[in-house]
Amino acid sequence: MTNISSRDILVLIMAELTQRQLQILKAVVDEYIETAEPVASETLDKKYNMGVSPATIRNEMVKLTKMGYLKQPHTSAGRTPTAVALKLYIGKLMKPKDLSVAEEVSVKQNIWEHRTQMEKILKDATLALSKYTKTMSLAATDEGEVYTSGVGNILEMPEFYDIDITKHLLDTLDQYNFWWNVLSKYTGEKDTLSVIMGEELGSSFLSPCGGVFVHFSSPSHSGAIGVVGPARLNYPRVIPMVRYIGSLINEISSNW
Repeated sequence: MTNISSRDILVLIMAELTQRQLQILKAVVDEYIETAEPVASETLDKKYNMGVSPATIRNEMVKLTKMGYLKQPHTSAGRTPTAVALKLYIGKLMKPKDLSVAEEVSVKQNIWEHRTQMEKILKDATLALSKYTKTMSLAATDEGEVYTSGVGNILEMPEFYDIDITKHLLDTLDQYNFWWNVLSKYTGEKDTLSVIMGEELGSSFLSPCGGVFVHFSSPSHSGAIGVVGPARLNYPRVIPMVRYIGSLINEISSNW
């Protein structure tokens, strides 16, 4: 049986969709990330330069729904992207937002100050991640340790107005095995970045959630660090920050 990589799958998906459909799909995801609301064709027509009529946008959104890239939560509502669409957006459509020089310097100074102690590095790193991504950050190691910061940030996100989802997510923070079982499936070489969402988080209660994690390792520790939030995380902002902090941890630990 031939193995097909995630990159190959994205290429196949890109070939399946027209440029217009890709343009509409990117606009839907951008809007959904910003508003957390289902996106209507009228919104795309008014806010984005689609270059086509509202009727054409509606027809294309219907096609994208039938193809599994969009879903319609309610009969009269707009549409939201599926996990497949979000991963296509991350892999091929989004434009990452580079960190400013001031951000890079600030983060590096905070982490570098405790460069000889992994425990303090991870505490500082999770604090920086929650501060700059405005969501909850989490790190787990093969030593049985879990570090978190910014838990209060998720309470400002509409997805977590549902008390059952929020309670279940917060309960997992006391369960080292839960997070290590999830993250150990996706971690690999140093600086390997993984985007996990929905059922990949290992619980039906967390289906509206998503996370971005990067693998780190040192002579004494191995683990992953990243952020957890809604599936519509601000990926153009989150991914460069997670990647940068992961590279810092690996750079520091390589000198031990």
